[in-house]
Amino acid sequence: RIRQEGGAEFFSLSPFDAARYARWLEGLEATEVLLSEVAHDNDVLRCDAEYFGKAILAAIHQLKSVGAMPLEGLAQITDGIHTSLPFTEYGNVKILSAKHPKDNYIDIVQFETVTEEYHSKNPRTALRENDVIISTVGTIGNAAVVTADILPANSDRHIGIIRLRDDAPPSFFLSTLLVGRYGRIQAVRETTGNVQPNLFISKIGRLLIPRFSDTFEKEVADHVSYAYLQRKRAGEYLSQAEKKLLNALDLDAWIPPATLSYVRSSQDAFAAGRLDAQFFAPRVTGLLECLGRDGLRIRDVAPVRRERFEPAGTGSFNYIEIGSLGADGTAAADEVPMAGAPSRATQHVHAGDVITSTVRPIRRLTALIAPEQDGAVCSSGFVVLEPQKISGEVLLTYLRLPVVCELMDLHTSATMYPAISEADLLALPIPEIPLAVQQRVQSAVRQSYEARRQANRFLEAAKRAVEIAIEDSEARALEYLSEF
Repeated sequence: RIRQEGGAEFFSLSPFDAARYARWLEGLEATEVLLSEVAHDNDVLRCDAEYFGKAILAAIHQLKSVGAMPLEGLAQITDGIHTSLPFTEYGNVKILSAKHPKDNYIDIVQFETVTEEYHSKNPRTALRENDVIISTVGTIGNAAVVTADILPANSDRHIGIIRLRDDAPPSFFLSTLLVGRYGRIQAVRETTGNVQPNLFISKIGRLLIPRFSDTFEKEVADHVSYAYLQRKRAGEYLSQAEKKLLNALDLDAWIPPATLSYVRSSQDAFAAGRLDAQFFAPRVTGLLECLGRDGLRIRDVAPVRRERFEPAGTGSFNYIEIGSLGADGTAAADEVPMAGAPSRATQHVHAGDVITSTVRPIRRLTALIAPEQDGAVCSSGFVVLEPQKISGEVLLTYLRLPVVCELMDLHTSATMYPAISEADLLALPIPEIPLAVQQRVQSAVRQSYEARRQANRFLEAAKRAVEIAIEDSEARALEYLSEF
């Protein structure tokens, strides 16, 4: 209704209409920014809502209130090799790309490699101990510190390399800031592009970095350093589990036949549906005889779980996709709104289940579902196994053995996305494993998981401490860290 009083017009809504309009506007926000502020330090004159969102501006304001400075004043920043890389199967120099830095650690799931000669010809992009690397495509803003055990290594163009100066904060402190709230929100803000969003090197240099006392920065760095050590120990425990299992299977010192030629009958070929020489190699035959000596198959000890997921209209769910699996036999779950459920989100998983990727099984992408992930949803690219006559930890270790992954890879089809069928996976041989061996393997895997939980606990504590220092005070942040 419109009414006039003293030459002025007033617009009013009925209570019903007011409530309706309020619902329409719920979740919307508006920011008023002066043109001079829009133009400041904004060479491409971005004026999109994402760049000037309230949360982003509040974070920038908070960083400036504690005297944060651009990263380019503290470090030399570059990126990796821009040309196509001459990968070689047995190179001794790792190539790090955007998939390797995660939430303050480097995922060692799989490295492409190059020769030492090629590495020496590219010194600008060669990584050094204590470099901080940050992903610039994909999941933008993941960051981690390069440690000695990763080297020698080089890098491709999809990561930024941050080499801190002597007067800069410790590398572990910077990586923690970058993966925390104040680092991520800046990285997302500075990302540009539609088809393949990218965080350019020039934008990395603009990220605001707060400085604190040497005592606080070192305390944060020490917590993160301890977490890195625990994660390394977790990997060592997994290696121990594999060695124990290989020993029990008599494969630790197994030498495959080195026959240069071999003959198979047409009956064998047609029965297998294969004509390639690799499938009938004496090495493969030897492996199958060794692993199949008891006549058991994967399906006999761990049948498939079939619990279909149907998205509801509202709410969210925890989703595990193939890219969420790490080299350590764990799976990360991301919260996804029901309305945005991917078409491949089809299967429920429960604590103790073992999931293994059918795509490129040679990558050893198998994980054990943790108790806190009970009821999560995984991609249709996994086979979900429910261990019944074998420990979940032992099945995890078995499916990650390189020789078993080799057999899985032999059953893949297609070139772009080689995948093994569920039927072929379930038909893989598995010997009876003595209970005493299972217990030793299970113990090593559980120690690995406990070390990793400890690492995650310290990483999260360090991240939160940095946020407390920015929002409250160093004293409060140090008090918080003392609890860990």
